[in-house]
Amino acid sequence: MYPENILQLYNYKCHAPTEVSTEEEKESFCDLLQKTYEESPSYDVKIIIGDMNAQVGKEEVCCPTIGKHSLHERTNDNGHRLIQFANLNNVVISSTMFQHKNIHKSTWTASDRSFESQIGHMVIDARHMLYLLDVRSYRGGNVDSDHYLVIARMRA
Repeated sequence: MYPENILQLYNYKCHAPTEVSTEEEKESFCDLLQKTYEESPSYDVKIIIGDMNAQVGKEEVCCPTIGKHSLHERTNDNGHRLIQFANLNNVVISSTMFQHKNIHKSTWTASDRSFESQIGHMVIDARHMLYLLDVRSYRGGNVDSDHYLVIARMRA
């Protein structure tokens, strides 16, 4: 179970349960994410960036919630949960909206460098999507992690 303070208003940083976590853990996280999102003022720009452990595919049925530029072809269970959250709250998964080389899409790499995945995402409310110029990962940042930095450029 996730403690109430794992997400803070105005400072959405997420670390979702992994794909192999129990249904209870996943539901607990989704409930907390939803509650936190609903409690924040509706007039604020709401941005969620984090390790969602969600592989979002390129399924046509999910557009316009997701983009066409995901690293993955198919969506996993956590990805479906993220898409469901996005649809329920009128937000978009902007990390799959911009065309980049695959090297700039992956957000996590296995410790032996044998596998890379796009599991870190940026979610923004759809009405503010116009302000978003780009979202991609950067490999150069030394963050002492198996994750890459995900950076968004926005227009003020």
